[in-house]
Amino acid sequence: MRGLRGAFAKVGLAALGAMVSVQAHADDLMGQPTPGGIALQPAASSLKVHAIWFHDLLLLPIITVITLFVLALLLIIIFRFNAKKNPVPAKFAHNTALEIAWTGIPVLILLVIAVFSFQFLFDYHRMPKPDLTVKVVGYQWYWGYTYPDQKIDEYTSNVLTEAAAKAAGKPYLLGTDNPLIVPVHKNVRVLVTGADVIHDWALPAFGLKTDAVPGRTNETWFNADRTGTFYGECDQLCGVNHDQMPIEIKVVSQSDFDAWVASKAPPPAPAASGSPAAASAAAAAAPPPAPQKVAMNAAAVLR
Repeated sequence: MRGLRGAFAKVGLAALGAMVSVQAHADDLMGQPTPGGIALQPAASSLKVHAIWFHDLLLLPIITVITLFVLALLLIIIFRFNAKKNPVPAKFAHNTALEIAWTGIPVLILLVIAVFSFQFLFDYHRMPKPDLTVKVVGYQWYWGYTYPDQKIDEYTSNVLTEAAAKAAGKPYLLGTDNPLIVPVHKNVRVLVTGADVIHDWALPAFGLKTDAVPGRTNETWFNADRTGTFYGECDQLCGVNHDQMPIEIKVVSQSDFDAWVASKAPPPAPAASGSPAAASAAAAAAPPPAPQKVAMNAAAVLR
């Protein structure tokens, strides 16, 4: 029995070590899924850094220990307390100490998880002063983006066809024709709602996942710590083309963002023809009148 326990422990430790090694050394793609990857997407914001810590350093070890413990108990019961080795079953029932332990220990584990999870939730809801506000509206089946501070009216973001995505060098079913543009190292407040059914605005690299509910505005935020292009998808089953609602966020420098905002500004309206400024400009541009010859009637003068 001791040999079985030792072998089981070695296998468990080897599996855990292999898992950690793969997660630490995998060459994960930034901002999009990695083929064959098993870990969370690399973080590109402080919220996702916290999420990775919460999952990898707290939840995963706890889950692993509980799973191995339960499996060890099952193996002990199967090999030690089977009918062959125990033809006469025990007659006792109840064990006060054991019942207190298997009730109290799970409660303590849940309390530890709760303390860190509450802190994680507070980080999401403790929004810093926003530098930029974006309104996101989910439609069947595309997204609409509005920049109220920059006076940019809503524009739509649609999935690219396979040929268009290949030509643009973007992943198919993740690339869009009009991405969301935001500056790097800025607090971006996102107001999310839906126009028809419930959608979900989710982008793994930033740790974002917010429902877009018709008639309700939900709020989230992020601060991208690097430039680049990051992809996500709608995470709610919103209809037949649910798989064609990708999210593409392009993080650029502040100067590039300012240039993009300037390119979205409407052209200045032409001056009205009846305005004083227009009349003065027209008068200045007009050629001087030709001198008129006045025929003088000598007889009329004499009269």
